[in-house]
Order: sequence, then C-alpha cells, then structure tokens
Amino acid sequence: MKKAAVILAPGFEEGEAVNVIDILRRAGVACESVGLEGKQVTGSHNITLLCDRELAMDVSGYDMIVLPGGLPGAVNLRDSSLLMEVIREMDRAGRFVCAVCAAPIALEQAGVLEGRTWTAYPGYDEKIKAGTFCGDEVVVDGNVITSRGPATVFAFAYRLAEALGCDVSELKEKMMYHFAMSKGRP
Repeated sequence: MKKAAVILAPGFEEGEAVNVIDILRRAGVACESVGLEGKQVTGSHNITLLCDRELAMDVSGYDMIVLPGGLPGAVNLRDSSLLMEVIREMDRAGRFVCAVCAAPIALEQAGVLEGRTWTAYPGYDEKIKAGTFCGDEVVVDGNVITSRGPATVFAFAYRLAEALGCDVSELKEKMMYHFAMSKGRP
C-alpha cells in the first residue's frame, strides 16, 4: 500500500488539507496527517486538527508528502529547516513532493523548483523566482506536483492518487466530481 503524509503547519488551509487526506484515504492510500510543530495544529480559519503524528526526519516510509497552502501556514512550512531537509530527501529519492496554493514557496526554498514547471495561487508567479510558472489547474513535472488553491484541491487530490497508482474513476463518480466540474452550472 502506498503511503502519503500531509504536513500541517500552524495557519494551514483547512479545506486543502482535509480534502486531500480524505480523497487519498478513499482511494486506498495510507495517508497520515503530520504536524510540523506538534500533533495539534490550528489552521488559518481557526479549525484545530489532531494529527496522526509529528514530523520527524525519517520519511523513508512515505511515497509522497503534500503541503497545503494557507497563510501563515505556507510561510511556516517554508521557514522550517526540518521540513526543508525532508523535502530535499524526498526529492533526492525521487519520491513525490507536492504543494498547493501558497505552499510552493516551501518547494522553492528547498530548491526543488529549479528547472521545473509549477503552479500556485494567483500572485505567487511573481513571488517564486525558480522554475517556470504555468497557470494550469494541476501541474506535474516529474515527482513534483502543484496546484492553484482551494477550488482546485479535488483535481489535485485525484491527481495525487493517480500518481500513486490508484484508479480514481469510480471514486470520482461516487463523489460526484463530474457534477462539480460540469459546464453551464449556475
């Protein structure tokens, strides 16, 4: 079974974190919520989650790490020296390093966006200098997967599951993803 960690820093975007965890678990991925600074973490909208575990340097058991955005969550991710080492180790091992919304600033800080194409929340194309910005909903460049923000998190999470080898077609149907993405809705 594939294993993923969603890293939660104080001020994380709750919807991005919870929806990714939910979809990955539904897809059959062993997905853990991992607190950057402890097991209890409060998001940017004052929702507190109790994480499965705290971040440690040993991430050898994970196939993927996911960084939700939100402010100041993305800044807290970027400013963590421990997380920078974890990101670099995952990247060196060729394992998936993923970020949504403002969190690609942490990927830039770790040096993994050099020579890669990425996306992020509007305005971060001006803030992030490494690599090449692309305005697509989800961007995959090797083992780096990025997405734009809260409204793109379902597409992001399904793409993460697919990257880990999951067939999400039935899951999309059960979760009515087609309805949410249909054109012509009011």
